[in-house]
Amino acid sequence: MLNKDELDRVIVVLVAARNPLNIGAAARAMSNFGFLRLRAVNRYEVVFREARSAIGAAELLQNAEECAGVAEAIADCSLVVGTTAVGSRQIEHPVHRLEEGGELIRAHLGSGTSARVVLLFGSEKRGLSNDDLSYCHWLMRIPTREEHISMNLGQAVAVCLYELARGEAVPVVANDPAQATAAELGRMESALLGALHASGYIKPGTEAATEEKARRLIRRMRLSSEDAETWTGMLAKMQLKRRGERAFQRR
Repeated sequence: MLNKDELDRVIVVLVAARNPLNIGAAARAMSNFGFLRLRAVNRYEVVFREARSAIGAAELLQNAEECAGVAEAIADCSLVVGTTAVGSRQIEHPVHRLEEGGELIRAHLGSGTSARVVLLFGSEKRGLSNDDLSYCHWLMRIPTREEHISMNLGQAVAVCLYELARGEAVPVVANDPAQATAAELGRMESALLGALHASGYIKPGTEAATEEKARRLIRRMRLSSEDAETWTGMLAKMQLKRRGERAFQRR
């Protein structure tokens, strides 16, 4: 079982959830298994705080953090795991079955006391968008049958948290470097996109697609906090130099 510190370093993020019964069921499942940190993105104002199905978890809902976007919700975390049924979608991330994903998350929690994990759940109707997924390091799926792959949001949260809670904790490895947080990777992403704009690599009309690709690429690198800051500095310097060259050419 995970200890209290490890439970506290796992954050559930609901993106665009609307059904009060699902929100309440998700909160109740979190409370059942000891995961008490909930964040909501683009919440549905009317139902969020008073979901009646959150039996025994009213305080958890009251303490939930409201975030303007996914980037804000994951900023202080070093591992972002998206959940998906996959289905017919074209996925550009590694996808792990639930049991394997649980092992990877526990290993990350054991990599250091500053390691935080986000479990990202999408809306009841559409799941996570491609833009949401681009913030993830990898994806996790529950092995449902092909004829009926999607699950109710509250049930999916419960199944994922049960799998994570039931496994054995991984001992902390003190010598492993701290993984970069989402905020640090976000700064590196901004520096990279700035350099790509300055170089003329990004063509008009391709901005959004390039941004998603850059985000996924950076997360596949699995950088440490120190390495991410080094890359950010180098890319920013390249961007400034390129702008200086252009300014000189216009004289």
